[in-house]
Order: sequence, then structure tokens, then C-alpha cells
Amino acid sequence: MGKNTTNDMTQGNCMRLLVQFFLPILAGNLFQQLYSFADSMVVGKGIGDTALAAVGNTGSVHFLIIGFAIGLTGGLGICISQSFGSGNYEKLRKELAMSVWICLAIGIVITVVSLAFMRQLFTFLHTPEDLMTETLQYFGTILAGTTITIFNNFAMTLLRSVGNSRVPLVAMIISAIANVLMDLLFVFPLHMGVFGAALATVLAQVLSALYCCYYIGREKNLIPRKTDWKPQSVIIKRLTLKGLPVAVMNSVTAVGGMVLQTFVNNMGTSYVAAYAACTKILSLFEQPANTVGLALLTFVGQNYGAGKKERIRTGIREGVILTILINIPLALMLLCIPEFLTSFMLNDASIISYTRDFLAVTGICLFPLGWLFVFRNGCQGMGHTFVPMLSGVLEVSLRVVMVKLLTPYLAFRGVALAEVSAWIGAWIMLMITYWIYQERTDSFR
Repeated sequence: MGKNTTNDMTQGNCMRLLVQFFLPILAGNLFQQLYSFADSMVVGKGIGDTALAAVGNTGSVHFLIIGFAIGLTGGLGICISQSFGSGNYEKLRKELAMSVWICLAIGIVITVVSLAFMRQLFTFLHTPEDLMTETLQYFGTILAGTTITIFNNFAMTLLRSVGNSRVPLVAMIISAIANVLMDLLFVFPLHMGVFGAALATVLAQVLSALYCCYYIGREKNLIPRKTDWKPQSVIIKRLTLKGLPVAVMNSVTAVGGMVLQTFVNNMGTSYVAAYAACTKILSLFEQPANTVGLALLTFVGQNYGAGKKERIRTGIREGVILTILINIPLALMLLCIPEFLTSFMLNDASIISYTRDFLAVTGICLFPLGWLFVFRNGCQGMGHTFVPMLSGVLEVSLRVVMVKLLTPYLAFRGVALAEVSAWIGAWIMLMITYWIYQERTDSFR
């Protein structure tokens, strides 16, 4: 395989490989989050707090729909990384071709169904009436680009599955810069409102997908042959069985987010804006630990394919250490300067004050969130996707129960406590599951 496109993670120092692979993914994810942050700044400062609340109101629904598709592509990447680790490139090419068909079908179905029922869904979530028009305008534009988003994520997943985290990094940098520039153009001089912000996001995804596809095309062993494109039910079934639980896990987790969003919506527009700002900050701050998990997904997948049990154990252990080291300064920032962080997006001092307790609570619990990412991706990398899916069900259950119990007494702080209780419960479940898999000889190749 070409040395510039792929990277064998079944040999060499585990920590060095993880860090080398992790850093480009982290940089790319941070760029992605920063342009999301910049998008919120442009919307909040350029259009207003109500527009920011409308955009933020789409977050949980967006993760429900797009998260399903992204989870599916991540599951497809598990099979590809295992085939790469075992050196079976013929199987890899067939899996890639069938994955493309799956992505196309899912993209079309999600787009049509979501656009048809979008208004009913936001009505069900008790979206305030003064936010509804901009919410639908923004989210409808995002949904129109669903298939593009799916293929962009699959292209990056494919490259990471074969050990290349540099090209996705550059793709996300290009996408981030283009998104910010188009945001500024569409919102300020062209006055396109939230539609312009959404359009900028979709067009940036197009640029990222094209860049990744260019590099995939340079590696001949990654390009399916003509015969590989013929639909093969056995391969499609295997890919679906790996990808579907990951997709369902993402969507089920998103349902928990929708429950929290519903409770926040009932608190009023000011709290919706505060929650939107908090979730943007939290999404940025959880990226380093999430990226450790993504690096472990490829590392574990390749070593599982190669049958190297001890390297998987070492990788998981060092992943836990990495998340602790990374989250110490991030937790301190959320505890010490929460209002400073949200002031970049919000204008009203009273709304900014609501964010203090929420970010302090979540900041303390960044550590179990990081361990959740490590053990979830470790289990998935070994091909065990069912229990991680169940952990998503547990997260939803905890969010629903805790938010109902706590918000009558603690209001907005209760929403934060409901969120972190879901992290802790899922982490404990997956840690125990990983230990069980680790002790089973037949859990490995």
C-alpha cells in the first residue's frame, strides 16, 4: 500500500502510534468545532440571540438524524480497518464498494423522510413559536445536504480506517476556513440570515468531501474494481450488522439530548440561548477525549484484525492515561472562566450568567466522559457494537429520569446534572463490558 495514504498500526510503539494518529484527528476536530463556534458567533452577533437560540434548538435533532448516518459510516469503517489489519485488500475493496451503496441509500431516505416531518418534530419538542421559522429555515437547508454530509464522513472514516489521519485534517481545515468566510459573506453583506449560515456549512462539506476523494483515488488498492460494485447481499448484511448498532446508538443518545432540549425549551427563549452556547462550548471541550476514542477505534480495529490481543490492552490503558492528562486543563477552564467563554456568543449578561453552573457541573465530569469514549470505541473496534448500542439506551434512560427528578428543584442546573449522570452510567457499563471481552479468548481473532 502507498505509504502516504495508509498506516499500519499493528507494529511499533503503541503510545507513539496513538499520539501520532491522534494529533491530526484532534487538530481537524478542533478546527471543525472552531468553525461551528465561529458560526455561532456570526449568528449570535450578526443576527441576534434569538437566531442563535433557533440554530441551537436544532442541535439534538441534527444529531438524531445526521448522527445515525455518521454512526453508520463509523461502523462501516470498523470492518474496513479489520480487513486492512489482516492484509485482505480484496475484501476491503468489496466492503468499500458496498459501503458506498449503503451510504447513498441511507442519504436519500433520511433526506426525504426528515424534510417531510421536520415541522412536526420541532413542534413535538415544544419549540418556542418565536424560534420556529428560523429553526425550520436553518435545519431544512442542513437536511438538503444530508447525502453530502454522509459521503464526506465516510471518506474521512475510510482514510482513518487505513491509518491516514493527515488528509482528513487538511480537509477539515479547508472546510473550516471556507465555512467561516462564507458565513461572514452570507450573513453580513448579503444578509441571508440563518439560511446563509446553513448554506455555508453544506458548501464547506462539499469541499471537504472532494478533497478526501481525491486522495482516496490516488491509492489504487483502495479503488474497487468494476466487479466489486455488483451488490453482494452477504457483505451488505455484514456491514449493516456492524454499522447499524453504532448508528442506532448515536440516534438513541440523541433522543436523550432531545429530552433535555424539550425541558430547556419549556424554560423560555433565554434559557434556550444559554443552553445553545453551553453545548457549543462543551462540544469543543470534549473533542480531545473524543478524538482519543476515534484513534483507538482504528488502532483496536487493525490489531483485532491482526489478532494482537496484548496490543489492544496496551492501547486501551494508554488511551485512559491520555484522556486524564488532556482533561485536567480543560476541566479547570470550565470551572474557572465559564462566563468568559460563553460571552463570545451571547450578548445579554443575564443569559450569560445562566451558563456558569451548567459548565461548572459538566467540567467536573469531563473525566468519566473521556473514559466513556475510550471503552466505547475499544469495544466497537473489536467488532462488539451491540453493547455500546445498549449503553446509548442507558444514557437516554438516565437523562429522562434525572431531568424529570431534578429540574423541578434545580432548574437549569438540573439539566446539567442529568447530562453528566448519563455519561457516568454509560462509562461504568462499557468499562465492565470491556473487561468481560478482554478475558474472553474467543473475543479476539
